[in-house]
Amino acid sequence: MIVKTLKSNRTRARILTAAERLFAERGYERTTIREISALAEIDPAMVMRYFGNKECLFAKAAVFDLRLPDLRTLKRSRVGGALVEHFLETWEGEAGGNGLVILLRAAASNEGAAETLRGILQTQILPAIKRISPGRLAPARAGLVASQMLGLALGRYVLKLSPLANFSRTDVVRFVGPAVQHYILDELE
Repeated sequence: MIVKTLKSNRTRARILTAAERLFAERGYERTTIREISALAEIDPAMVMRYFGNKECLFAKAAVFDLRLPDLRTLKRSRVGGALVEHFLETWEGEAGGNGLVILLRAAASNEGAAETLRGILQTQILPAIKRISPGRLAPARAGLVASQMLGLALGRYVLKLSPLANFSRTDVVRFVGPAVQHYILDELE
């Protein structure tokens, strides 16, 4: 029983690794279960056995924790820049941004992916913003920050718009940080 469980876990991990790679490279719509199974070197029926369907597999492959810093511990004048730095590290750092790339590419055409992104806004970004800027405008602030970060990610990592994709991290923080700072702490009314 233990050997079967270990083999099952390895198979599941291979499927998820293949799915993450293909969803990130090709997007949700253009990735097929057959391609995932071929990359994972297993029968397509096994993918369905473990995950049910492509959307369920996507939901598993795209789980992502932003690990946002506690903005209250930062100097107020550095909040926007620090948050942009954190997002850049999330996308470009050692852990990589595969989950976010998958989610971002798929959200435009898949309601499940869009719902996952909305969930990240509600459960991760909004609480972080509320801690430093409580009040009735916190949801608007969180939405503005999320739209800025998603737009940045779309341009830099998915569409690879020049010169945005070629800016150094320092330049991205310098250009985008003040807007995020404004959304979080300045008067919006």
